[in-house]
Amino acid sequence: MTQIKSIFPDIPSKDIAASRDFYVGLLGLTVAWESDWYVLLHGDGPDIQLAIVEHGHDSIPANHHHAASGVLITFEVDDATALWGRAQELKLEVAQELRDEEVGQRHFMVLDPNGLLVDVVETLFVPDAN
Repeated sequence: MTQIKSIFPDIPSKDIAASRDFYVGLLGLTVAWESDWYVLLHGDGPDIQLAIVEHGHDSIPANHHHAASGVLITFEVDDATALWGRAQELKLEVAQELRDEEVGQRHFMVLDPNGLLVDVVETLFVPDAN
C-alpha cells in the first residue's frame, strides 16, 4: 500500500492574490511557492499547508472551472481572541462573531475572498464525555 505523505486543501480561486493575501494577513501563513496560477502556503511548519489554485487552470477538469462552495476550513490556533482583533483590523466579512462554545472552544468565522467559511478555533478545555 502507498504511504500518504501529506494532505492539504487546494482552494479554487478566481483571484489568487486576494486569496493569498487573506490567509497571509489573517493567519500569518507564509508563501512556500508561488506562480501566476498556484500558491502553496505554509504555517509554522511544512505539515501545515494550504494551496490556492486558479479555478480556470488547465490542471482542473473543465467541468470544475468554478469557485468552491459549501466548504468550511478550520484553523486551530492558540489565541482566537488576538486573531479576532486582526480580522476586525482587516475588515474581513464576518460570518460569526467571536464566542465561546459549550464544547470548550472559542471561535469566530469569516469569509475568504472565494466565499468559503474560515473557522478560527482555540481549544479552551476538553469537556467531560459524560
